[in-house]
Amino acid sequence: MSKPRIWISNAKPKAGDIVRVRALIEHRMESGLRLNKEGQAVPRNIINEFKATFNGEPLFNWQPETAISQNPYIEFTFVARQSGALEMSWTDDQGSVIQGQTELTISG
Repeated sequence: MSKPRIWISNAKPKAGDIVRVRALIEHRMESGLRLNKEGQAVPRNIINEFKATFNGEPLFNWQPETAISQNPYIEFTFVARQSGALEMSWTDDQGSVIQGQTELTISG
């Protein structure tokens, strides 16, 4: 799997500014309902957990269900209060973990 694409609206916000985060991960998202050429069900393998932390503190958690689309895109906002690392992780049914990180620096 490739690295996630992460975009933040402002990498150097002022304290108290709202920061918008957009992230896209490439993932096939097999629902377990599709059949292969032999007529057997393709095993389910979806992103089942998304976590976002800022400086190690939980910021946003999400547990998607089977109906999530391929290559899920997620968008959320938070209030910038300090400089630090915004870290995100996606975990799928097979135990694969995809991680991404970006830095935020509070400006004057």
